[in-house]
Amino acid sequence: MNSQDLSIVQLVLNASWVVQSVMLLLMAISVASWSTIFRKLFALRRMKIQNEEFEHEFWSGTSLNDLYASAMQNAQRVGPMERIFASGMREYQKLRERRITDPATLLDGARRAMRASYQREMDATESGLSFIATVGSVSPYVGLFGTVWGVMHAFTGLSALQQVTLATVAPGIAEALVATAIGLFAAIPAVVAYNRFARDIDRLATHEETFMEEFTNILQRNLGAQK
Repeated sequence: MNSQDLSIVQLVLNASWVVQSVMLLLMAISVASWSTIFRKLFALRRMKIQNEEFEHEFWSGTSLNDLYASAMQNAQRVGPMERIFASGMREYQKLRERRITDPATLLDGARRAMRASYQREMDATESGLSFIATVGSVSPYVGLFGTVWGVMHAFTGLSALQQVTLATVAPGIAEALVATAIGLFAAIPAVVAYNRFARDIDRLATHEETFMEEFTNILQRNLGAQK
């Protein structure tokens, strides 16, 4: 390949099979990463909207029983905060049906049920995050491996030449460096997305934990009023 053929396509086509395999792997990883990023972006946005809508309804004066009935009726469409609320109310009502009147037992049961639901919601919310983090941390090294191999392959081919010039070295080095470029192309969006999602998930978690405490306080006041 001469110096006039240093286009990206020609560099990829003329690279060794090992470097081409690395490039193909990195492009597949990049596509999978972008797919995960978009799914997570839309999922977090939907969760935020669902939580805000439920919280608005919760503080609008609607009775707890009506909120619980609505959550059970629309179980497939409710958000994480509403599912946490429903878990607490379900346990609270079950204990009441067993004629348990001790306030501490009722509150502890509702709190434990909400905490278990909260952990399930957080596990679901964080799904895919580890893959994005792995892409962001590993992709540059995979690209670097392709580059090192390509450089070794280029210099091995040059060893048989009597005279080595920049024109003969440049194509082989450029082919190898494309692998690093593709690795960075896969890694940089993944790192940015991971940091953004981690921050958004922390906010969701804090919001939901605050709601659990507020809901527990409401149950406690209701039990105090019933004495």
